[in-house]
Amino acid sequence: MKKIGLVGGTGPESTLMYYKELNTKIDEATGGKEMPELSIESVNFRKAWELVSSKQHKELAGYLSEKVNHLVASGAKVVALTAATMHIVFDEIERNTKVSLVSIPKAVCSEALEKGYKKVGLLGTVFTMEQDYMKKDFREAGIDVIVPDKSDRELIAKRIYEELEVGIVKESTLREFNEIITKMQKNDGIEAIILGCTELPLLLNDTNCPVPCLDSVEIHIKKIVELAWE
Repeated sequence: MKKIGLVGGTGPESTLMYYKELNTKIDEATGGKEMPELSIESVNFRKAWELVSSKQHKELAGYLSEKVNHLVASGAKVVALTAATMHIVFDEIERNTKVSLVSIPKAVCSEALEKGYKKVGLLGTVFTMEQDYMKKDFREAGIDVIVPDKSDRELIAKRIYEELEVGIVKESTLREFNEIITKMQKNDGIEAIILGCTELPLLLNDTNCPVPCLDSVEIHIKKIVELAWE
């Protein structure tokens, strides 16, 4: 099995999910005989977030590329970013490092195609909802991606940054998000919702959401495991 490398810390809560689930899934798949060799390069979340917020994309790509190179030097053969927002510089990192990263948008798009969805909603950080990096694969595959209106986007982004990124999960926030999703289902006809921030599975899942969830963490991990076994 190939060694797995994760660029983590953006944020810590999702990094914990990746570490735990990769170990659990591979342990189960091998009948308790094997767990993955895995390295994590944990970045300074506050620094990375400031670089994204101030649109210092070249600096962000350089910072994350350095972490990817550390993982490759440690022997990692399957490398991934544990945050959808950091995919804002995905292409630049691949160019800088010559490493083929495991893409969250591509993995989630493949899952949506497999399930036959034609129109999906997207929740995430304000960058993920408003920019193109999480949408272009879907658009090219003929799937419409709908985002909430501006005031709802601002609320979602605030709750992600102030609560979910630091592990705070509130019933009141779940109600707010489900109201937004229900509105998108009624007004826009979405068939499913992309959990486009890797902290969103802390809050939302198929049992408490008005529409099926495309869980970016679960789907991404499945693809990482698949590539590690090749």
